[in-house]
Amino acid sequence: MVAVVVRIVCRWGKRAVPGSVEKAYGGTMTVLNEIGESVLAYQPKKVEEYTQRALDEGNTAAEILNGGLIPAMDMVGKKYEASEIYVPEMLMAAKAMKASLAILRPILAEAGVASKGTIVIGTVEGDLHDIGQNLVSIMLEGAGYDVVNLGIDNTKDVFVTAVKTSDADVVAMSALLTTTMIRMPEVVEGLLAAGLRDQVKIIIGGAPVTEEYAMQIGADGYANDAAAAVTLVRKLLD
Repeated sequence: MVAVVVRIVCRWGKRAVPGSVEKAYGGTMTVLNEIGESVLAYQPKKVEEYTQRALDEGNTAAEILNGGLIPAMDMVGKKYEASEIYVPEMLMAAKAMKASLAILRPILAEAGVASKGTIVIGTVEGDLHDIGQNLVSIMLEGAGYDVVNLGIDNTKDVFVTAVKTSDADVVAMSALLTTTMIRMPEVVEGLLAAGLRDQVKIIIGGAPVTEEYAMQIGADGYANDAAAAVTLVRKLLD
């Protein structure tokens, strides 16, 4: 079980030329490649078109998710970490990815395909800044996780209730201000008091947050951007 909170560094710049996912599929273009290429080209209509074609050709929703969307979003994360793309490009790729998920979600649910884990994410009480946590949510969703996005200004009781009702594997807290990051230990204490601490890991993030602070309040980890959050969640859940 896991909890995640992340700081997103917004770096603006020239729109980067999308990279290719072809090598990730062994060098031969298929409809799954086309889905990935269209995500990286920020083309939601194409992603929707190729997703439907993939289904018509007999690919399962799980195959499309694992063979088309996840490799593409992994590449988005790597390009972001390498400063080849920036937050606006990540959001455009995420929009394209969501065009496919809109088609796949009901099929995955009907087929009973298990997600990689459930993540509860939100900003702590008093914090109204949600750009970073929204981007983390999108990247985690693209990586195959179910995400319960609580939005902004959440008390410890909201986090605790969300963990209980969703049977969460990950709880994500974020704070952009030093005046609100002090609410993070309250959430940790709330999970302890509710007897839920052993079933969730806690990681934190946000502009004023550090790895040292995470350790100080009894969290399990820290990530400084969306790509790092996905990597950390995978590590903790695996």
